[in-house]
Amino acid sequence: SLPCPPGARPCSPKYFGRDAMVCVCNATYCDTLDPLVLPAPGSFVKYESSKAGKRLERSEGRFQRRLCAPDVVLTLDTMQRFQRVKGFGGSITDAAAINILSLPERAQDHLLRSYFSEEGLEYNLIRLPMASCDFSLHAYTYDDVPYDYELKHFSLRDEDTKLKA
Repeated sequence: SLPCPPGARPCSPKYFGRDAMVCVCNATYCDTLDPLVLPAPGSFVKYESSKAGKRLERSEGRFQRRLCAPDVVLTLDTMQRFQRVKGFGGSITDAAAINILSLPERAQDHLLRSYFSEEGLEYNLIRLPMASCDFSLHAYTYDDVPYDYELKHFSLRDEDTKLKA
């Protein structure tokens, strides 16, 4: 198990042409974020990424009652509620699993920590496709026998037991 860093570790950039940059995460290094700290009442936190090289750069601000500015103005009505956010996450498709499992074990650990740990994005949800999807190596189902309503011919595939278990 890797030690949890005390603070953020900066992006190690790799450039792909004029406007394309990614942060390198490998077996020896992966960038991390500071732990999430909620802002004081009346304040907000903004995380910004950009083509210019910002990667989840944190900044804070205070809400203002009235603002006369030529820029976009966001009006927030704290008394009006529409929905609850259950969490954030991503999808583990066959292609994602194949790519993750192709990495050295230490790089896998860095990658998964960057998504799910406190020093990462803190994902708490995963979408797992049932049977094949657009990102599978081939089309497959769990029961190809017509009218098998009792699912007597149901079986998981290797992709489910070896890639996504």
